[in-house]
Amino acid sequence: MPSANERGGPKSRFTRLLRQLWFQVVLGAVLGIAVGLLLPEVGNALKPLNDWFIALVKMIVVPVVFCVVTTGIAAMDSLRKAGRIGVKSIGYFLVLSLVSMLIGLVVGNVFQPGAGMGVDPSALDAGSVPAEAAEQPPGFTAFIAEMIPDSLFGAITGSNILGALLVSIVFGAALNLGGASAEPLTNGITALSGVVFRIVGWVMRLAPIGTFGALAAVVGTYGAQSLQQLGLLILVFTATCAGYVLIVLGAIMRVCGLSLFGLMRFLREELLVALSTCSSEAVLPQLVRKLEVLGIGRPVVGIVIPSGFSFNLDGSAIYLTMASLFLAQAVGIDLSWQQQLVMVGVMMLTSKGTAGIAGGAFIVLASTITAVGHVPLGALALIVGVDRILNEGRVFINVLGNAVAAIVIGKWEKDFDRQRANRVLAGEDGAAAADATEETAPAG
Repeated sequence: MPSANERGGPKSRFTRLLRQLWFQVVLGAVLGIAVGLLLPEVGNALKPLNDWFIALVKMIVVPVVFCVVTTGIAAMDSLRKAGRIGVKSIGYFLVLSLVSMLIGLVVGNVFQPGAGMGVDPSALDAGSVPAEAAEQPPGFTAFIAEMIPDSLFGAITGSNILGALLVSIVFGAALNLGGASAEPLTNGITALSGVVFRIVGWVMRLAPIGTFGALAAVVGTYGAQSLQQLGLLILVFTATCAGYVLIVLGAIMRVCGLSLFGLMRFLREELLVALSTCSSEAVLPQLVRKLEVLGIGRPVVGIVIPSGFSFNLDGSAIYLTMASLFLAQAVGIDLSWQQQLVMVGVMMLTSKGTAGIAGGAFIVLASTITAVGHVPLGALALIVGVDRILNEGRVFINVLGNAVAAIVIGKWEKDFDRQRANRVLAGEDGAAAADATEETAPAG
């Protein structure tokens, strides 16, 4: 007589569930919230767990970008494809960023979450605003200069994603043009890719610990009351994020002939880790891997995802316009539509100049307020305490939005296997699902 485990009984199902990374992340989140509420001092002390996890991920991000982009471009039949992918990506990013900002603007004007607060700007404690938020972000010229690394190999060993992307594109193009003489080096980088993705698998197994430390620290610092502060702003922003995902991203996925909920289910580990750690970079390596498994060509994934995490931040775009209106309403300043559109224009520029900066959306908000001059900088003190909560919605949309962007560009470039994607998202391709989680590199 077979045992309950052999028959797939409750104990067996729970054991399989416990082995799933997404369930481990959820478990870490629940335990972190419990520790933060019951033992706040212990929760505060656990913050390094999240910091260490993020540091480990950042350690491997640049090698992933280099391996994926270089081998992808080296294998292209024509280098024109890389140029097309780049141009199409930037165009898509700009359109979606503008749409996101306008959505935030409309919602902020309709619901007016800050109206009636009657806050006296002179009574605000500007000292609670982080010092870096008061600094101007680099201009366009400085941004380009920062993107160009000091040395070719320095970019590969550094932490600047845009610099690594630039070097990877140049290196891949050189390998492509090198022909047969460059094949040994291309094969070596392909082999390195296998090693790098194995390390990614190891690092991602630590995600539940990072999640536990992150949420324990947040709840321990702000307490249960942090979930009630500025409740209307949090509620409206969360509802707007949900609406954006369902309506905008849902419509794009329908046009692509895919299920949005299937994609979210396929990326549940990455979305949960991003949601709890508030870091897009924390999931970049594994996201690259999974999108390749989904059927998107390596050249498309390699260019769209790294550049998207710098230029396609739809959640941050919604936050910027909505938070700006909230602050203006809170201090009793009535912004005209002309002033609001000028503010959107400034944000479209400043948001690109702070790519890769930790807490970039908050810094962009501060720099825009300073540049436009309609709202006092001290008003930022009103939301600095709940910015971490708002950041969760921003990061969730940023990650999901970039996954959708890769699908769009892949379909546009005819470098996307939609039948394979539908099978994977429907859970019908068990081999592909296994490829997404095993500790070896995906086929390039």
